[in-house]
Amino acid sequence: MLQWVRLLYIRSLDSCLYYSSNAGSGYIQGEWNVTLTRAGNVRVLFRVRLEAGAALGEVHGAIVRAGGEIVAMETYAMHPDHSVRDITVAVDAETDVPPVEAALDELQGVKRLETLDRTFLAHVGGKIATHLKVPVVDRADLSVVYTPGVARVCEAIRDRRDRAFEFTIRKNTVAVVSDGSAVLGLGNIGPEAAMPVMEGKAMLFKRFADVDAFPVCLATQDVDEIVETVERIAPSFGGINLEDISSPRCFEIEDRLRKRLNIPVFHDDQHGTAVVMLAGLINALKIVNKRMEDVSVVMAGVGAAGVACTKILLAAGVGHIVGVDRVGIIERGRHYDNPVKQWYADNTNFENRRGTLDDAIRGADVFIGVSGPGILTVDHVRRMGRDPIVFAMANPIPEILPEVAAGHVRVMATGRSDYPNQINNVLCFPGMFRGALDVRARDINEEMKQAAAIAIAGCVPEEQLSEQYIIPSPFDPNVVPAVSAAVQRAAVKTGVAALPARVPLDDEPMYSEI
Repeated sequence: MLQWVRLLYIRSLDSCLYYSSNAGSGYIQGEWNVTLTRAGNVRVLFRVRLEAGAALGEVHGAIVRAGGEIVAMETYAMHPDHSVRDITVAVDAETDVPPVEAALDELQGVKRLETLDRTFLAHVGGKIATHLKVPVVDRADLSVVYTPGVARVCEAIRDRRDRAFEFTIRKNTVAVVSDGSAVLGLGNIGPEAAMPVMEGKAMLFKRFADVDAFPVCLATQDVDEIVETVERIAPSFGGINLEDISSPRCFEIEDRLRKRLNIPVFHDDQHGTAVVMLAGLINALKIVNKRMEDVSVVMAGVGAAGVACTKILLAAGVGHIVGVDRVGIIERGRHYDNPVKQWYADNTNFENRRGTLDDAIRGADVFIGVSGPGILTVDHVRRMGRDPIVFAMANPIPEILPEVAAGHVRVMATGRSDYPNQINNVLCFPGMFRGALDVRARDINEEMKQAAAIAIAGCVPEEQLSEQYIIPSPFDPNVVPAVSAAVQRAAVKTGVAALPARVPLDDEPMYSEI
């Protein structure tokens, strides 16, 4: 009964289940009645230890007097001298949680072990699960999906291994691979702690592009071991999405896997960021009436995302890019022990500027930040060129806050959802993999990335384009179909597709100048 009640609670947003007791100050089996009632907007789970003899009725009363409503209650553990209960409580606002905590802490024989808010509740038991596409209800079904019928399918794949893409989950499945070394803004937290993020990524794949994705968090941060492990599990997947792997290791891992595997390998921290950034810049340049080939760009941060953004900008025709790291400008002609920075020195900063961000920003048309909070000042922006464009994408705190930059920049974008123009990777990777899987691409190349960026930019209608609207919403239903179609066309045109595109091909160039 209690399990049924909890399930109903989790699935209900408007109404929840409320326990009322006829048992006085104690709990008597069978005398808890379940009734529907309107509860507060915030739900919190309190895990409490009750000594033997402690009355649940007193716990209930204390919660109600503190302004909460009990939505569900479960037994977490039972011991001879105590029990542990999970009590889900609804309150009107987050500010109402501390009074309930205080009320529980004052009770004799009751110890509050943990408080879990709605975010933790959403993660209980994980956020994804598998389901059956074919029913198994009798022996006939069993003989088809398993032995003996399955043997014929296995033999067909043995004789032609590419048929695994037709008769197994490979056709529509992506591995989300991480070693937990560079998770969000948390850093090197390890594979177990990275799992909630990878689960969330898998959810976005399914929600936006109907791609089945599964988190694979590896208990190693050795480049050779990661490459070998992914190579060995690759026969189960149609694509590999690398996630939250620290720089510069991420570059070598992706490069080696792309060479070894015949399925698409995509490091989203690099290329997803780059694709969406380019999409936003295409539209921002329309507003300021500048051409891609004429603008000068300052790139703050030359890690995974910064290098990928630089490469896609160079491919799109940007002629002048200056990279800045913690030490200063990446100087042309200088020797760097880090191969990534050496590539940067060899391919950017054609004016050979030297110094710091102060020197790099002078006269720049575009600032792109993938570095850290607060490094860009109003004084920096004032020294930029006409109608400056600032993409401050550091999370959770951007290089400059929009309210600080207001009045000094023409077009502003961040990586945050609470400001306009969010540069959000979810605009890219679902459609990117949807398109790559549909044509069974063996790679994701630069042409496919540029095509995706142009498609994303095109999802903002010309008549609606403005300083506050240069990038579509992740929930725009046009984004994934547009990106998928563009990626399919580019894959076919560049010869990396094993299947024909599901959309008509066109002869448009990969990038059209404004």
